[in-house]
Amino acid sequence: MGLIHIELFATLDLVGQSPGSPDEDPVGFPFGGWQAPLLEEATGAQVSAAYEGTDALLLGRRTYDIFAAYWPHQEGEIATLFNSVPKYVASRGTPDLSWAGSTRLGPDLAGAVREIRDRHEHVKVVGSLNLVQTLLREKLFDRLDLWVHPIVLGVGKKVFDGGAVPTNVTLLEPPAAGPKGTVYLRYGLADGTPETGDMSRVS
Repeated sequence: MGLIHIELFATLDLVGQSPGSPDEDPVGFPFGGWQAPLLEEATGAQVSAAYEGTDALLLGRRTYDIFAAYWPHQEGEIATLFNSVPKYVASRGTPDLSWAGSTRLGPDLAGAVREIRDRHEHVKVVGSLNLVQTLLREKLFDRLDLWVHPIVLGVGKKVFDGGAVPTNVTLLEPPAAGPKGTVYLRYGLADGTPETGDMSRVS
């Protein structure tokens, strides 16, 4: 069985909407492109390393449309990877799937994701907040890479929105901080649900 690996860029208040440009998701969100001023070499190296071994992409409709309009016209290691691997698209509509290797998933998203996990070794989920929230709610992920940036926006779609379920995760490697204050965290899904206790009884 392969790994479902989520990769997300978020603010300190865990807003993950439109990090790359103002055009990603412009309706009602004034901070599109918030990540651009915070980019740094360390983060770029971490992102490149996170893609190693990826043999499929699992994307939401909006992220797919953005990627399909951009990556086929680019060169380099990431472009070569994205253009060559299968792309699976979660969409209730009828997206244009002209990007080579693209397949729309059926209405049973959970079942389709389980089939993809059986078919591939390392499935990468990039952005796609609506899809991510479904995967988190259904616990259909194995790893979560979270780049937390040192800004607070106060508005926007959040990584853990309404409907999140109690879940345990474990830190898979020590946190890494870049020179501009971005912190990279890699978590793995863990068994069980969060426990509670009484601090007054802790010696």
